[in-house]
Amino acid sequence: MALKIYTKTGDAGNTSLIGGTKVLKSNIRIETYGTIDELNSYIGLVSDHCKEFHSNNILSEIQDRLFTIGSSLACDPDKAPKIKIPDLHEPDITLLENEIDKMNSELPEMKFFIMPAGHIVVSTTHIARCVCRRAERCCVHMHEEHLFVEPLIIKYLNRLSDYLFVLARYLGHKLKVPEIAWKARL
Repeated sequence: MALKIYTKTGDAGNTSLIGGTKVLKSNIRIETYGTIDELNSYIGLVSDHCKEFHSNNILSEIQDRLFTIGSSLACDPDKAPKIKIPDLHEPDITLLENEIDKMNSELPEMKFFIMPAGHIVVSTTHIARCVCRRAERCCVHMHEEHLFVEPLIIKYLNRLSDYLFVLARYLGHKLKVPEIAWKARL
């Protein structure tokens, strides 16, 4: 018999961190790893729309790292040393930087602000970028509130949003979709 997906344990607005600590669902830690989950879902949507094999492989790696980040954020930091969860590493950031540099080498110089539009994969990638920036802000908020966040997570999310911006441009370039310049109303 399959396990039921509903437990009813959160019906009063509480949930448990990894390690068993109960917190309100409005807790900034829950908001933060929920935003990471949302980002992961959008990365999946980008991948579903993306026909570029190499980019899809990188997106798959990113989704794995986002599960790692979500696990770290969902863990009670006081109990974390006793719990085995995956780690993020500096080479995860280097991968993003290398991919940004490779894509940028094929792109024309950006001479204007661009609209996040033009093709479904371009627009979806920009949405993922925006959610990534929100996740980064949530992590910074946690840090400001003296709640532990692995510093590498903030660095990774910052670089990931850069990667997603360049990926949106790169995918549009590969699809021969013209970038739409933002023209300020005067």
